[in-house]
Amino acid sequence: MTGLRSVLIANRGEIACRVIRTAKRLGLRTIAVHSEADRSALHVAMADEAHLIGPAPAAESYLRIDRILEAAAQAGADCIHPGYGFLSERPDFAEACAAAGLVFVGPPAPAICAMGLKDAAKALVAKAGVPVVPGYHGARQEPDFLAAEAAAIGYPVLIKAVAGGGGKGMRRVERSEDFAAALEGAQREALAAFGDPRVLVEKYVLAPRHVEIQVFCDAHGHAVHLFERDCSLQRRHQKVIEEAPAPGMSPAVRAAMGRAAVEAARAVGYVGAGTVEFIADGREGLTTDGFWFMEMNTRLQVEHPVTEAITGVDLVEWQFRVAAGEPLPCGQDDLAIRGHAVEARLYAEDPAADFLPSTGRLRALDLPTGDGIRVDTGVRAGDLVSPFYDPMIAKVIAHGETRGQALDRLAQALERTLVAGPRANVAFLKALAEAEEFRAGRFDTGFIDRHLDALTGRAAGIDPEAIRQGVAALIARAQGVPGAPTSPWEVADGFQLGAGRRQAWPVLVEGEARAVTLAWPEGGGAMAIEAGEAARAPRPRPRGADRTRHARRGGRPAGGGGAARSLRCRSRPHRYGRERQGTDAWPPRRHPRRPGRAGDARPAPRHRRGDEDGARPHRPRRRRGHGGGGGGRRAGCRGRAPDHHPHGG
Repeated sequence: MTGLRSVLIANRGEIACRVIRTAKRLGLRTIAVHSEADRSALHVAMADEAHLIGPAPAAESYLRIDRILEAAAQAGADCIHPGYGFLSERPDFAEACAAAGLVFVGPPAPAICAMGLKDAAKALVAKAGVPVVPGYHGARQEPDFLAAEAAAIGYPVLIKAVAGGGGKGMRRVERSEDFAAALEGAQREALAAFGDPRVLVEKYVLAPRHVEIQVFCDAHGHAVHLFERDCSLQRRHQKVIEEAPAPGMSPAVRAAMGRAAVEAARAVGYVGAGTVEFIADGREGLTTDGFWFMEMNTRLQVEHPVTEAITGVDLVEWQFRVAAGEPLPCGQDDLAIRGHAVEARLYAEDPAADFLPSTGRLRALDLPTGDGIRVDTGVRAGDLVSPFYDPMIAKVIAHGETRGQALDRLAQALERTLVAGPRANVAFLKALAEAEEFRAGRFDTGFIDRHLDALTGRAAGIDPEAIRQGVAALIARAQGVPGAPTSPWEVADGFQLGAGRRQAWPVLVEGEARAVTLAWPEGGGAMAIEAGEAARAPRPRPRGADRTRHARRGGRPAGGGGAARSLRCRSRPHRYGRERQGTDAWPPRRHPRRPGRAGDARPAPRHRRGDEDGARPHRPRRRRGHGGGGGGRRAGCRGRAPDHHPHGG
C-alpha cells in the first residue's frame, strides 16, 4: 500500500483490535494508545507498541486530541484511525491530524461538520433530491411555536436533538397535552449531552424500520454503496441486533435507497466509509416512496461486519487504501450480495433491570466458534468491565446461505457463549434470535419494547426445577473439594448423626428472593432440595457479594447463556477451594457440616471499598474454618454522540 507504513489507533476495545488485525495484514506497524485503566487491555497487547495518554476517564485520555497527537509524534505514525465513538466524528480532530502532517483515516473535516447537525444535514440532502421526513427543521425554538408546528405535522411526533445521537435528547409524543413536558426534557438532555439544547420536530413514522446504506467514496470521484443493513431491533434507540440484507427488501427499493445514499454522500464531498440512515414505514413492507433520510454517520459503524460478511469486502482495508490515495478497488456492478448475516451485540448489562450496565471482573469468558461464526471482541477472561467505557463484551456475527440459517447459527452460537462475572445479555439475545415474529420478518423499532417481558423471561416466571438444579450444581461443585476447612470433621456445630434436619437457604434468583430448603430425612438418606415460592419475609441483607452469578448448563456454571437460570446466594460469600474457569460460587454462611454439603468451601478473599470486584468492606472475624479474609461531541459544529454508549470505544 503506497505511502502508509504505520498507524496509530485512537480508540480502545473491540474496534481497536479490529483495526489492528487488518493493519497488520497490510504490513502496517500498529500503535495503540491507552488510559491507565487499560494498561493490560487486549488492544494494547495486540499492537506493536503502546502509549499511555492519561487517566481512566475518557475526557482525560481518549478524548484528549493533544495527547493523542503527542503519542503519534513520539511513535512516528503516518496516519491515525479513529475507529468509532470518541473522536471519530470530531471535525477538529480531523483538522488537527492534517495540521500535524498525519493522514486521517476518515472523511474530510468539512464533510463531518456538514453532517453533524441534523437540521442542516436534512436541508442539504433535500436539495440533492433525497427524501426527508416531514417536520420542522428550522432555527426557531420557542415552546409555543414548536407546539404549533407539532400540531401542524400531526401526532404522533418525534422531538430530536439537533446535535444528538444515540437516542439522547429524543422524545416520542402521542398527544398535544404532553408536548410541553417532553420538549423540556428533550432540551435539557440535549444540553447536558451535547452542549446544544436545540431540537427539531418530525412526524413519527408508524411501524418504523431503521434501514441504513453503507457507502464508500474515494478522492477520485468514485462512489459506491455496499447494500443495506436493517438495524430495527433497538432498545432505548440503541441497536441490539443488526442484519444484512434487510428482510423484505426488493431490488427496486434497494436500488432507490442506494442511489439516495450515494447522492447524500456526494452532496458533502464525502471520502471514505460512511453510513446513510433511513427511516422506513414498515406497515406494508418496504416501498420506493416509503423511506426518508435520518442522518449520516461519518465513520465506520459498529455493525460493519454484517456488510463484510455478505460482500466479502474488508471495509477497514478499503479505509486504509482510500486514505492512502488509492481509488476504490471495484465499481458498483462488481458488488453482489452473498447470503445473509446477523450480528448481536453482547453487552455487560441486565435486560431485566432496564438494561442497566454491569461492571466487574470477567471471571470466565467462552466465546463461540464454528461454521459461519465470527466474533469481534476487545476483552479476555480476567479483564475488568469498567464503568468508564462502553460495556460491550463482543459482537457475535453469524453468516448463512439464508436468513433462517444465519439466525439458527446465531442462536446456537449464543447457546455456546459463557460469561461469568458481570451480568450479560446472552439469554436475551438468544431469545431475540429465536422470536417467531422476528424470524417471520414482522418487526419494527418498537419490537423489543412490546415483547420485553417475554424476551427477558419475566412473563414466564421462574421455574422451581431450574432453581433446584442450580442449587444442586453449587453443592456438587463443593463436593469435589477434599480436606476443605469447612469439612464436617473440622467443624463442631451440634450435628447429630441420623437426626432429621431442615435448613433454610435464602437465595436471589435473577434478582428475586426465593426460599430454598435443604432437607435430610431422619435415619439418613439423600438430601432433598425444595424450591419454594418467592420469599415473603424481609430479605436478609447480602454480605459482601459481588455481581457474579451461577447457574447450571451442561454440568458447568454459566453466566446467562442458553436456558440457564442464574442464582446468587444472599449469604456470606465463599469461594470454592479450587476455582474452575475463574467462576466463583457462594454457599451459605451457616449450615450443617455434612459430607457432600456446600459447606466444603474456602472463603473468598475480602475486598476493600473501591476494589475492582465491587465487594463491600468488612471486618474479618476469626472463626474456625473461615480464615480472614465517545463520544465526545463534534467541536465547531456541535456534533452528535455515537449510536452506542456515550463514551464509545
